[in-house]
Amino acid sequence: MRGMADGTKEPLWMMEMYFGSMENEECRIDSIAQSWSVISKVGDNDKKYISMESLENHLIDRENGIIKLLDPPFEKSKLQPGYIKAYLPGVRENGGQYTHSSTWVIIAEAMLGFGDKAFELYRMINPIEHSRTKEASQKYKVEPYVIPADIYGTGNLAGRGGWTWYTGSGSWYYKAGIEHLLGLKVEQGYLKIEPCIPKDWKEYQIKYQHGDSSYNITVKNPNERNSFETEVSKVFLNGNEVENYIKLDGSRNSYEIEVVL
Repeated sequence: MRGMADGTKEPLWMMEMYFGSMENEECRIDSIAQSWSVISKVGDNDKKYISMESLENHLIDRENGIIKLLDPPFEKSKLQPGYIKAYLPGVRENGGQYTHSSTWVIIAEAMLGFGDKAFELYRMINPIEHSRTKEASQKYKVEPYVIPADIYGTGNLAGRGGWTWYTGSGSWYYKAGIEHLLGLKVEQGYLKIEPCIPKDWKEYQIKYQHGDSSYNITVKNPNERNSFETEVSKVFLNGNEVENYIKLDGSRNSYEIEVVL
């Protein structure tokens, strides 16, 4: 609570509502609110697309290959977001890339069916993309083979990697790629394939092991589709057409699955 002009107290929820407002000098937009309006499935349909377009316009920094958590960073305003304001502007959660939230952006793009955008961003934040040249490596300054928790986003530190070997972000990055781009989803003992891929991907393969069973999955995209918007066209299990909801078998059998988008 904090004091109001009339002597009453302002509840915490009223203090928090100012973050992410276009009326602010700082933190006019926050990627978590934008992406989770899609992921949570509670955002109005039209506003979900508007929110992601705003995110793309204000938080994706292609020059430095990052997706910022918020912008502009906290520095001089009266807003009090907590400990993150102690960081320099553009460092870690204070306006840099916080990689957890970056993977949620990718997941949200995939859930909206934007396969080209989702893959572009997935590739953009891959550490190896920050280390392809000597110049890029000297700016990035951390290992190119592990996911960092954060990458700085402002001034002469822009593009510099922060805390690496961060398993939380690594797990989300893996989940975004496997489940939301390649579309391999396992739920309550059943397998579904619901890809969201670039239109120019013609075919790809997945080898999935469940218990002692192996599943050799081939996904074909003859019609240059981005996603499963109208569900996949056909699914074949060992040559027989089936529903896209295959019960997993843990025995020593081998299965051939073909999915046509």
